[in-house]
Amino acid sequence: MSETILVRGARIDGGIAADILIRDGVIAELGSGLSDAGARSVDADGLIALPGLVDLHTHLREPGYEASETILTGSRAAAAGGYTTVFAMPNTSPVADTAGVVEQELALGEAAGYVHVQPIGAVTVGQKGERLAELGAMASSRARVRVFSDDGFCVFDPLIMRRALEYVKSFDGVVAQHAQDPRLTEGAQMNEGTVSAELGLTGWPAVAEESIIARDVLLAEHVGSRLHVCHLSTAGSVDLIRWAKKRGIQVTAEVTPHHLLLTEDLVRGYDPRFKVNPPLRRDEDVLAVREGLADGTIDIVATDHAPHPAEAKTCEWQAAANGMVGLESALRVVHAAMIETGLLEWADVARVMSTAPARIGRLADAGTPLAVGAPASLTLYDAAPVRVFGTDDLRGRSVNSPYVGRELPGEVRATFFRGRQTVADGAVLDEVAP
Repeated sequence: MSETILVRGARIDGGIAADILIRDGVIAELGSGLSDAGARSVDADGLIALPGLVDLHTHLREPGYEASETILTGSRAAAAGGYTTVFAMPNTSPVADTAGVVEQELALGEAAGYVHVQPIGAVTVGQKGERLAELGAMASSRARVRVFSDDGFCVFDPLIMRRALEYVKSFDGVVAQHAQDPRLTEGAQMNEGTVSAELGLTGWPAVAEESIIARDVLLAEHVGSRLHVCHLSTAGSVDLIRWAKKRGIQVTAEVTPHHLLLTEDLVRGYDPRFKVNPPLRRDEDVLAVREGLADGTIDIVATDHAPHPAEAKTCEWQAAANGMVGLESALRVVHAAMIETGLLEWADVARVMSTAPARIGRLADAGTPLAVGAPASLTLYDAAPVRVFGTDDLRGRSVNSPYVGRELPGEVRATFFRGRQTVADGAVLDEVAP
């Protein structure tokens, strides 16, 4: 039996303050003036209570790349950022393209105990784009995989993509596409445009993303299946998703925190922390994806947390790996980009960072609104502080964050995962109750 906890005075989704009584891993009572003699009290006066955050796009690196991250260290990073569920991308070694690998990842997440680690299965064997992986076996495994992606690689062959969309329909799955035409991005180092021309770096054109999205929404319409677009980054992509949704196509899309806040101008300093795929785009693109998230065209925020060892990022720009860590900073970045600009309210944040990602991933017991009987997975967030983000804020194995040294608002004060507290007073607990 888990601990009984009484959270006092939290503002539910940023609204009216209430007490939350947690018992046996669920929310037992919700209201004002609650009491329970046997409960441990947690003071949440002035803090915002959100459903535990859900990340549909995380790279945990295990098995195979434990020098960058492990499921344990990534789970701790997720808890520090207010997450209670993360979907783990399949670019591991071996690739998560079989039932055995996804079940191993699920078990490692359960052993860690900080968050629910939900594996994502590869679309193709070895992410090579040549033949479909064991989609059905992964779907019927103990991991119950419902999201499939070759993220890091585009499913470029239209016939393979069509067959994948057809296959996942039978178990209500979704194909999450890394929209990047490899022929148009060969050797690309940053966004294609004025800045890339000035710096003499090979550009990654917006059309390389947009052309794949255009093709795939039409394939999804033809097949009648679900498509999810990973890390959308351009104004043209927002327009395409908006058009597809008006047409009734079953498409969802995500944007990363860094594409909501950072622009290509940061590349001028050749700091490899800002090298990412898709690349940081223009100011106009940042404004467009913000508007797309605000009006519902873009469904969710997903971190694309991509840890790398120091040697992969402390080198010259062209040799550096793509990717940024983002679990610990995501909520604070969304606060800066969307709340402080008036584009979203806290209830909207609960939707785009918790409820909607769980729905897309078909996890019924994650991202649930804070209500009596719901799983007690929640985050307490202090919106008042403004401070510099530092390496001390990072709880994973890698430190390739673009926000180190940057002032960000807010702070995650506590995280509860199915009734167990994983973060207290902003610190990740070394041990979590079984």
